[in-house]
Amino acid sequence: MKWNADLKQRMLSSVLAAGLVLTPAAALGAPAHAAAASAQPAAAAVYVDGAKLALSPAPVASKGTTFVPMRPIFKALHANVTWEESTKTILAVKGTTTISLQIGSKKAVKNGRSFTLTEAPRQLNGTTMVPLRFIAEALGADVKYDAAKQIVRIASAEATQRQKEAEWEKEQAANRPKALTTKQIVALNDGKVVMITTDQGLGSGVIIGKDEILTNYHVVADAAKASATLLNGRQVELLGLVGYSEEDDLAILKTKTPLGIAPVDIGLAVQKGDHVVAIGSPQGIQNTVSDGLISNLSGAAGDPYQYQISAPIDHGSSGGGLFNDYGQLVGLTSAGIDDTQADLNFAVPSYSIMALLYDIEENPPVKIGFLPSKLPDTLKGATTEAIRELMEDQFAVISTSQGGTELKQFEVKRDADGWLVITALIDPAYYMLYGHASSEDLRYWAIDAGSKLRQLLPDENIQLTVYYDQTFSFEPRGFDAGEVTANGDGTWRVRFPVIDYQGKDKAIVRVNA
Repeated sequence: MKWNADLKQRMLSSVLAAGLVLTPAAALGAPAHAAAASAQPAAAAVYVDGAKLALSPAPVASKGTTFVPMRPIFKALHANVTWEESTKTILAVKGTTTISLQIGSKKAVKNGRSFTLTEAPRQLNGTTMVPLRFIAEALGADVKYDAAKQIVRIASAEATQRQKEAEWEKEQAANRPKALTTKQIVALNDGKVVMITTDQGLGSGVIIGKDEILTNYHVVADAAKASATLLNGRQVELLGLVGYSEEDDLAILKTKTPLGIAPVDIGLAVQKGDHVVAIGSPQGIQNTVSDGLISNLSGAAGDPYQYQISAPIDHGSSGGGLFNDYGQLVGLTSAGIDDTQADLNFAVPSYSIMALLYDIEENPPVKIGFLPSKLPDTLKGATTEAIRELMEDQFAVISTSQGGTELKQFEVKRDADGWLVITALIDPAYYMLYGHASSEDLRYWAIDAGSKLRQLLPDENIQLTVYYDQTFSFEPRGFDAGEVTANGDGTWRVRFPVIDYQGKDKAIVRVNA
């Protein structure tokens, strides 16, 4: 993100500059003297982060190099220092930086790299004296000499970092867009949100380019054709997908003609509690506006819907825009949980959108079009085993507002009357807990699966039945004849249809939930 990139660049520049300062030998030290050095000329006063260091003995200067007592300078620059008496070695550590110097030696080592000093560390009246500039710059500090006032001013790495952060915050505050009212957010973005109609259903989309619309992958995953309806009622044909991410539930569609509408401005960071505005087409009611909060942030791996929102949405809102108080797109409204008073809705975050845009930029599409159908062109002449495998592969999962459930034990046969009979079992625990609340979704699944089977087998009478099937250690009461049977071992089997679909030229669906 911009803050990190700017800050890293500035820090890198600072580190590089410090490295260049360390290179010239003349700036690193002065000629070595005997351990018991004689009196030296007084040097300038030393200030660290604006505070004068109390140094005893006082700093001394030798051939352009200022020496200061070892311990006060390392402490002022937040480094730990150790003195090895036997080898007269100074070892200092700060974070990942390690510095080693030796009395009388012009060799200094920083993180394994050797530097040649022009002046060696020395001892003065029993005090270890070190070259000030080398120590300060090796620890990431900035050193300036005020010749007029005879003052050495040192800005520690921590102070420099704080100053850079303060400057960045000031810059960001100056460039931060002005917060808008909900009415202004809608005025800015209403015309940039469209309703998407496919041969499979309805959804929403957001204009992100002169001829590109962003939506959810699941809105167009099974579509063979689609169009977008603009706010002014104009319909635009969609040519197909420019790119998509099934994992992030995102897809970008190309329009046949330019839209002539400025794209949305994409923002990034949101926080829990931020106000957001949603614009989409719930239940096909175009460009409906609602607002709410970022209710929660998900960190679950593999979850495309990282933003939980309280803004009300519904079927048809998928792919709609979610905007922050600066009018920026921060997500796509994508999913929700029905039958709750908590407004539990979810959105794909804009950083996933940016990742898809970067991917498309690096790997432009070779061909633009809708995704190939996962179903064959026909099942005419297919064996019952092939049909069973297709059902398990394409129709085994029922997605509902209460979560998904997987159907088991598919069986396919043709009965004595020539009907194609397909059966499966629903998870009994799911049915007991959520059957009633999911009845509408169970019905939609049956209609969708049944209609696709009729397209593949237009001359067949098709019956698709999903059963509840469970064994009990007691004989359950109150069921219809034939729904409870004794197993002969002291247990009873309960089996009854939850979903029953029958169709050919027309269809009928019954749901027992």
